[in-house]
Amino acid sequence: MIEVKELTKFYGSGENRFQVLKNISLKIEDGDFAVVLGASGSGKSTLLNVISGLERPDSGEIIYDKSNISTLSDNSLVEFRRENIGFIFQQYYLLPNMDVDKNVKMGADLSSNKDYKAIIEAVGLENKLHKYPSELSGGEQQRVSIARALAKRPKVLFLDEPTGALDEQTGRQILDYISKLQNECGFTIIMVTHNLNIAEMANTVIKMNSGKVSEIYTNSTQKTAYEIGW
Repeated sequence: MIEVKELTKFYGSGENRFQVLKNISLKIEDGDFAVVLGASGSGKSTLLNVISGLERPDSGEIIYDKSNISTLSDNSLVEFRRENIGFIFQQYYLLPNMDVDKNVKMGADLSSNKDYKAIIEAVGLENKLHKYPSELSGGEQQRVSIARALAKRPKVLFLDEPTGALDEQTGRQILDYISKLQNECGFTIIMVTHNLNIAEMANTVIKMNSGKVSEIYTNSTQKTAYEIGW
């Protein structure tokens, strides 16, 4: 379980200091598919970054199975992320001097995953193995970043607008693959999106507004990637 207690986060300093997260508390069960919804500027991406350990909160606790990661040293936090967390961002963060195969293998090596090429095939890039990021479209680069995160076999997968650069057909394909892989492997998904339709795939939906959680609800049924609107 991930438990967040009275989480706050500020940016800026002096007169320009403003509060992005305002005393947020919530729980996410192991194996859950949670979607964080909110308008631009609501704090949803900051919440994702803080819960995942990419950024530190100004106050509050983030507890993974009784371990409070907000008190870890920088080195211990890096180790925690390496062993437990996968990220899929809006930006691709691919290494430009590595081809598709090596970018994905970099994630796979963190968990000694020898079967990572099956993931490359699943995201439709088996014919692009030796292409470099500069030779790929934006959608293809996003699929590489998705394959790299999944090849790591994370315990918790964080996604920030993962389909933003994808066309509808590819977006549905990727969401369907991630959902099926979660059912197979049992990892937790926490996804930030502004797309209300994608929230219908989730078990838990967390709505944010102005740095606060305005509502948390559970879907009685979860739709597949091919059942939702787009």
